Amino acid sequence: MTQPELIVHSRFPRYTAHDPAVPVWNLTPDRGGCIVRFFDTPAISPSGRYVACFRLPFETRLNEPGDAGEIVLIDLHAGTERTVATTIGWEPQLGAQVNWGADDHCLLFSDIDPQTWQPHTVRLDPLTGQRRRLEGPIYQASPDGKWIVGTNPRLMCRTQRGYGVVVPESHIPARRGAPHDDGVWLTNTDTGESRLLHSLADIIKRFGHELGIENPDDWRVFAFHGKFAPSGDRLLFTLRCIRADWPGPGEPIGNKHASGLTFGIYTSRLDGSELASAVPPPAWDHGGHHINFFPDGNALSMNLGGFADPPRELRFVRCNATGGDLRPLLADTVGSGHPTIHPDGQHLLTDCYAGERWTGDDGSTPLRWVDLRSGQVREIIRIKSRAPHPPSTLRVDPHPCWDRTWRFITFTTFEGDTRRVFLADLRGLLGN
Repeated sequence: MTQPELIVHSRFPRYTAHDPAVPVWNLTPDRGGCIVRFFDTPAISPSGRYVACFRLPFETRLNEPGDAGEIVLIDLHAGTERTVATTIGWEPQLGAQVNWGADDHCLLFSDIDPQTWQPHTVRLDPLTGQRRRLEGPIYQASPDGKWIVGTNPRLMCRTQRGYGVVVPESHIPARRGAPHDDGVWLTNTDTGESRLLHSLADIIKRFGHELGIENPDDWRVFAFHGKFAPSGDRLLFTLRCIRADWPGPGEPIGNKHASGLTFGIYTSRLDGSELASAVPPPAWDHGGHHINFFPDGNALSMNLGGFADPPRELRFVRCNATGGDLRPLLADTVGSGHPTIHPDGQHLLTDCYAGERWTGDDGSTPLRWVDLRSGQVREIIRIKSRAPHPPSTLRVDPHPCWDRTWRFITFTTFEGDTRRVFLADLRGLLGN
């Protein structure tokens, strides 16, 4: 299969601050307010011509029920952008979960029916405007665009704001225990059929012991992240379990190490078989974040503590997708941000949080390029990512993500006091 060539219109200005090691373009030089979804979701369309992103209607406060954001389509060839849809189904970190489907005629994103405040998925042809409603929730689309994995977006605020949707408090389901009718949902993007792949009740029945849950009614159990392997044959999801008496309902939880909070990461095939515990709760004792599949789907990568002195200092680690062989990729390299492993098996790409040791006085942070053979780390692009607006839910995470050809990346910046989407060509680092 011929890989699409990158064509970037001259209207998009080059970014040259801090002397980047690769070509970089600003794709939103005008209005701004735009973000890419996450470090695991290509913003570049299957053909390589378009970039899809989300525009926040404001950047200095959290959204309230009914606030609408924009789904934005950027044409790299024509040098244009246009709003192709609006949605009230979003939060500041991942926007409306904008995903490409099988081709340039399929965009998938979250929306809410304001009459019922029930989230659903929209399938939109951004080139013709044709759209249809899919009843299942969206977190991520499969690489071939045939499936959507999702968890309950109305309940994400019970563990961490920024990743789900905002509805009136009266429409957030009251929850205690591990119900049979909620968990991890799989939706067919062609037929619209949605089914509960893994119920919370079944997960706790099988893995409650390792989670330290003897009586599910003493806990509130939530499914959070859900994502597909790039190979398309396996998915993962995370579980967050909070003791019912701590803390109060609706309070965001960011402390993974506090008493009464336990995390787990699980994988399975798309038919629900081979359900396995990949990163059990004890592995989280010294902190960690941002799990992702290796490109072949057989292993997972993440940042995790417990492998250094002090133990809370993170390392890039890997483990088998079905559990076991948990170990650092590099013994002495400090982990950060949102790491992904390139298919060449030799390189890791990640970003940093503003405030970490790599942050400049101007609020800039680097994209880090790690050679997994030598351990050498290069700062290939430095961009501003420190926003002046609390709370932390409004932070600006770059979330660098590869396109489907594993040659180009998109990421979010905070240039000119607004969120902007940038594009970089990493072929020079890859030797192609």
